[in-house]
Amino acid sequence: MDIKIIHFYPDLMSLYGSYANVSVLKRALEALGNSVTLETVLPGREADLGGADFLYMGTGTEHAQKAALADFVRYGDAVKSAAEDGVSMLFAGTAMELLGRTITDADGKVYDGISLGEFTSVQGKKRFVEDVYGHTDLYPEAVVGFINKCSDISGVETPLLAAMELGYGNDGPKRPEGFRYRNVLASQLTGPILVKNPRLLDKVVGAIHARRGEALTRAVPHDAWTEQGYAITAEQLRLRVRG
Repeated sequence: MDIKIIHFYPDLMSLYGSYANVSVLKRALEALGNSVTLETVLPGREADLGGADFLYMGTGTEHAQKAALADFVRYGDAVKSAAEDGVSMLFAGTAMELLGRTITDADGKVYDGISLGEFTSVQGKKRFVEDVYGHTDLYPEAVVGFINKCSDISGVETPLLAAMELGYGNDGPKRPEGFRYRNVLASQLTGPILVKNPRLLDKVVGAIHARRGEALTRAVPHDAWTEQGYAITAEQLRLRVRG
């Protein structure tokens, strides 16, 4: 199967090894016998989202986020149409906020997002820098990661992490985190999130195949160090949760 991945603004939105989310997904898809084409979207240049199987944007500084948003809004209708069509997407870190209605920066200036979700983001002077341990409705195992953000996000009706046992969620400590709509996943967790959470990678790969009508005939392959790294991290964070 030929699979098309679109990576938005890899130079602007590339903190915390964000590119590795695309790298690990591409590697997993190819290991399953797929041919993967990776196309990048750059500010000011034309890009065709038609036929995409996966859309991705990584995290960036708040300044870089606004630069990305200024260009990304022209793709708003196309992204929303793709979401309705079941295209898989991941928006990591500050990229998540572009999917909402508005972003208010630390000086009070308001920027319009693409309104895929009805949530709003308000950025402040205080940063929340901490580990995260939570659970999603997508599978039973814990989700682990790290956040470094300065925003409160309100109005999310369908969070990615419905339960947070450790870390700052969308709008407070141990509050639900992220955003989910159809096959669209968004989260402030970095790490990168697909590298640190093999089961979440499995879900993304499965969703890409399912939309194309192709059942997975075998499990998504993972390096032993990836599984071991997840197991160690999850256990250590679980022990912190239990005190």
